[in-house]
Amino acid sequence: MDKKNEKSEAKGKGGNKPPQSDKPSQSDKPEGFLQVERIPNFNLLPKSIKRRVYALKRLQLQSANIEAKFYEEVHELERKYAGLYQPMFDKRREIVTGAVEPTDEECEWQSDKEEDELAADLQKKAALEEKQADSASAVDPKGIPDFWLTIFKHVDMLGEMLQEHDEPILKHLQDITVKFSEPGQPMSFTLEFHFEPNSFFSNSVLTKVYKMKSEPDAEDPFSFEGPEIVDCEGCKIDWQKGKDVTVKIVKKKQKHKGRGTIRTVSKEIPQDSFFNFFSPVKSSPDGMDEDLDFTLAADFETGHFFRERVIPRAVLYFTGEALEDDDSFEEEDLEEGEEEDLDEEGEEEDEGDIDPTKDPPPAECKQQ
Repeated sequence: MDKKNEKSEAKGKGGNKPPQSDKPSQSDKPEGFLQVERIPNFNLLPKSIKRRVYALKRLQLQSANIEAKFYEEVHELERKYAGLYQPMFDKRREIVTGAVEPTDEECEWQSDKEEDELAADLQKKAALEEKQADSASAVDPKGIPDFWLTIFKHVDMLGEMLQEHDEPILKHLQDITVKFSEPGQPMSFTLEFHFEPNSFFSNSVLTKVYKMKSEPDAEDPFSFEGPEIVDCEGCKIDWQKGKDVTVKIVKKKQKHKGRGTIRTVSKEIPQDSFFNFFSPVKSSPDGMDEDLDFTLAADFETGHFFRERVIPRAVLYFTGEALEDDDSFEEEDLEEGEEEDLDEEGEEEDEGDIDPTKDPPPAECKQQ
C-alpha cells in the first residue's frame, strides 16, 4: 500500500497496525490526559492554562469515542452493502469457472478508444489473426483459465508470496470472497478462498479471519484513526499425502556408529509458500521482537489489500488496469523523495529436496 493513502484507507476499513504491546502508564492522570507532556515547555505554562488544555483534551477524548462508534456503524453499513454486491460477485464466479456463458449483450464493451485508433488495415490484420487463433484451438477453454493465478502474478504484494510450487494449486482457485461479522458480534472480516476438487488437499474452502477493534487505545487514545486489525486466525489445510507445499523433504545419510552401516532418512523442513498465509504467526502478550512485528504488519496489510482492492476489482487486476493506479501512487512517493531500501537475500537449494507437486517420493521417503 502506498504511504500517501495508507492513512485514508485504514480509516473505517481495517488498518494494518500490529497489535500494541502492554506499555507502562506514563502518568497517574486519567487516560485522556496521557502524554500531554509531549508539548514543548508545557510544564512552564501557567496552571490556569494547563487546566484549560486538560479540558480540551477531555473533549478530544469524548470526540474519539464518538468517532469509534461512527466506524462501528460504518462496518454495519459495509456488511449491508456486501449483500448488494454479492449477486454480481456470484455471476463473476460463474463466468470465471465456466458454469455459465455470458450473453452477447453482456459481453458488449467499448475499449478505451483502442479500436478507433487502429488503422483499417491493422484492424483487418488483427481480425484475421484472431480468426486463425480461434481455428487453431481445437477445444474452447472453459470459463477464464488461471483467472486468480494471473491476478497473483500481476500484483507485486501477492507475487512476492507466490512460489513456483504454489502455481499448480492456485490453478484450482475458483473464487475469493469476504464475509463481515454478524450484528452484535466482535468486528471482523473473513477471507474465503474457494477451490475446486483437486489432488493437493481435501478442503473446498480455506479461510483467514481478521479481527478488528474500533476504540481508542487506552495508552494513546489520540492516535485513533479508525478501526484497525489486531489479530488474525488461519485454518488447517488437510493436505493429501506428500502434497504439502509448505514443507520440503530433505534426504540425509546417517552412519551407524557400531556396525558402520549407512541409511538414508528423510526430514521435513519448512519452505516458503503462499499457503503459509493460512498459518499466521501470533502476537505475544509479553511483546514482540522487530521481525515478528514486521511479519504481522505485512500480514494485516495483505488481508486489507485482498478485502479492499483485489476482491472488489478482480477483473481490473486480471487485465492490469488496476496496476496503473497503484504505479501512479508509487511515482508520487518517489517525487516526494521517499525511498525504501530493499535487501535481497539469496536462497540455497538443498540437494535431495522433493517437490510435493510432482510424483510422490520413494516409499522410504513418504511421510506418514
